[in-house]
Amino acid sequence: MKDVAPGDRPREKLLRHGAAALGDNELVALVLGSGSRRSGALAVANALLEAGGGVHGLVRSTVDALARVDGIGPAKAAQILAALELGRRTLTRLPDARHPLRTPADAAEYLLPAFGAKPVEHFGAVLLDARHRVLRTTLVAVGALNVTAVVPRDIFREATLASAAAVIVFHNHPSGDPSPSHDDVELTRRIVAAGSLMGIEVVDHVILGDVGYCSLREMGRL
Repeated sequence: MKDVAPGDRPREKLLRHGAAALGDNELVALVLGSGSRRSGALAVANALLEAGGGVHGLVRSTVDALARVDGIGPAKAAQILAALELGRRTLTRLPDARHPLRTPADAAEYLLPAFGAKPVEHFGAVLLDARHRVLRTTLVAVGALNVTAVVPRDIFREATLASAAAVIVFHNHPSGDPSPSHDDVELTRRIVAAGSLMGIEVVDHVILGDVGYCSLREMGRL
């Protein structure tokens, strides 16, 4: 930071004006704490953001991917991922909060902070009571998914154990684009059919992108 005027350095700016006044690169530089022998913290932060495709790209990064950036080793990569996870958790509602999910937007608001920018696919279900209040969220499958990878009985076994009256199934698209595929629509059809046999309502299938979502109920595919 020696090439930056003292008053413009990230730490001093934060102390004077608050964290919201800092750019993404300045926040990353503060998390890093220091640069490398060849580059200052701001230059390393800029390189990290460029390599990751911005802040949202960093969320999907791994320690190995971050550590390939010049000036970032495993320790600093771990610092970045820890800071991102901490930020994510501040946006995630407490698991025992018995709030109802009345609309697709409610479901997306509940799910996006935890699952919206994962680097691999996560498929799960939000288990609801008869008033559509959250009982708990359960993951059914993690990794590369296809129409045969998720077995509906796994979802409804969890729902039965929780005495759930309804479920919202969800999964994320690591590409960031929540548009449903043909397989997504076919899987939804299978899950709805299984729920009907079990007497458990399938409220929606919500697909999560980085910051947006797609509701198959809103699309008329449920």
